[in-house]
Amino acid sequence: MEKTREYLKKIDDNRYMVERHDRMNVDGIVYVNEELLQIMGTDESIKQVENVASLPGIVKASMAMPDIHWGYGFPIGGVAAFDMEKGIISPGGVGYDIN
Repeated sequence: MEKTREYLKKIDDNRYMVERHDRMNVDGIVYVNEELLQIMGTDESIKQVENVASLPGIVKASMAMPDIHWGYGFPIGGVAAFDMEKGIISPGGVGYDIN
């Protein structure tokens, strides 16, 4: 989490940006206030925002809503869109238990 914090920049009172770095294809945007951000530091959910931002064909940003918490692949509360031609389809965005 420490390396992730290095790239986390406050946009306004309710949004933080994980600046594009390393393998990331786009920035990450996390809709959260400072109080919730402190609680979030106890899991890997922000790192998962980075991981989603590294997927092929992602469009604009890897996003996370205020209820973000660690998930399987995507963070729970994570949102992403992918280009139809260059992107991927991943059950990680909705859960592997959904058929």
